[in-house]
Amino acid sequence: MSIEAKYVHTNIVARDWRNLMKFYVDVFGCSPLPPERNYHGEWIKDVTSLEESIAICGIHLRLPGYAEGGPTLEIFEFSRQPERPPVAVNQPGFAHIAFHVDDVPAARQAVLDAGGRDLGKLHTMQVTDAGTTTLIYMTNPEGNIVDLQHWTYTR
Repeated sequence: MSIEAKYVHTNIVARDWRNLMKFYVDVFGCSPLPPERNYHGEWIKDVTSLEESIAICGIHLRLPGYAEGGPTLEIFEFSRQPERPPVAVNQPGFAHIAFHVDDVPAARQAVLDAGGRDLGKLHTMQVTDAGTTTLIYMTNPEGNIVDLQHWTYTR
């Protein structure tokens, strides 16, 4: 059975939500969608199944290329959060967020200038029956994986 659904947002839990928001605004042109969230109360414990009462603050960002009502990137910071092991591209679960850019090397430099890091190397390859893609895996300032890519389609 299939249900009717619409994609709404992806969440990133940040150590510093304002700093991570600034990264996505400055580098990719995301735009903040007020209001800032400031959640607290016992309902959070119920919704998250966390055993302790915590507070959550953050904001939604409009993703580039989408009009009002499009999917968002939700950046939240929890008042208490455990340390996270390093991420890997092959780690099960949600792996990365990808952005199509006009110039991958220039976008790579913008990510580096904003505090991100290279995870892999820049690569261009032919994809059978699709076209050519240039891509690189990087991390944002908090270590989450960001895929920068540019496609030239042959279809």
